[in-house]
Amino acid sequence: MTHTLWKENWAESRQHYLDWWAGKGLVISMWLHIDKDGPPHEPVAPVPPATDLRQYWFDPHWRADHLHYTLSRSSFKADILPVANTHLGPGSLAAILGAELDGRDDTIWILPRTPDSDAIDLDEANPWLKLHLDLVKACKQQAQGRYFVGCPDFIEGLDTLAGLRGTQPVLLDTIDRPEELKQQLRAVNKIWFDVFERIYREINVDGEMAFCYFSLWAPGRVAKLQSDISAMISPSDFRRFVVPYLREQCQWLDYSLYHLDGPDAIRHVEALLEIEELDAIQWTPGAGQPQGGDPKWYNLYKRIKAGGKAIMPASVDVATLQPLLDEIGPDGVHVLMNFETERDIDAALEIAARYR
Repeated sequence: MTHTLWKENWAESRQHYLDWWAGKGLVISMWLHIDKDGPPHEPVAPVPPATDLRQYWFDPHWRADHLHYTLSRSSFKADILPVANTHLGPGSLAAILGAELDGRDDTIWILPRTPDSDAIDLDEANPWLKLHLDLVKACKQQAQGRYFVGCPDFIEGLDTLAGLRGTQPVLLDTIDRPEELKQQLRAVNKIWFDVFERIYREINVDGEMAFCYFSLWAPGRVAKLQSDISAMISPSDFRRFVVPYLREQCQWLDYSLYHLDGPDAIRHVEALLEIEELDAIQWTPGAGQPQGGDPKWYNLYKRIKAGGKAIMPASVDVATLQPLLDEIGPDGVHVLMNFETERDIDAALEIAARYR
């Protein structure tokens, strides 16, 4: 049985997302969710607390029930997406390749595998692969059209190898074993395509899908891509060990967004702008830095837009939204806001209306 989507203004927001991907629209959203005012979308019984962290993170049926209850009470005003967050830690492809997942209070950590082999293989019997599929299937069964089921944050490339083998060995390989490293990166990409396609077949609705991180939706295959380890490598090594595999992903996907994380990653912007198939760039300033609406980042946003990419400023407060849009313009801008109440959302919508 298919139910009505728990987002009354989806037709309007859907067009906002389509326009943003085309570089001509404004999206006002947030990454996670806040409680809605008034009654829930549907009456859903609360879920008994998880017995331990293992159930909290790794029991697909408990998580599906918990997400169903939480989303029934979440606000989807503005362009906030109704998405069940099925992530199993940032970088869970490493676990599918042999690393371990360790659920903590606030997130899931990736524990590198025992360094007994450099092989990059997909083991069909891997329990973490099964959990990924079981989790999205359980969420899809609960959703029944009420909300989207998001694609987990697999991560890719050098970051996946760092999760699998540790950061230092991967960085040393850029110097000591560059050809072997490239071979591993090719293998990671091939498996990423395979696993992504399996998840996509489960979660897409008429070809359309959502991605768990950074409020992504598109009428086709869409993903957030990244290379956080790039903060520790030179622009030339970024072009050698990141760009070719990133470009291959962007060519395969229908829509793509790159997660640019922290000031040390800014030196790679030019290389990213050269990837014609990359659609958008998301900016995360990082700890200790002014957040996304600060004037410090205006020139970065202008540079990215001038390079033909849509942008996604993160952690923008309502007070900084209008100055931001005044300075960089609204076209091709997807703002991830810091909302705490629906009153904040209403205030942001009043501002956005002046630019639409």
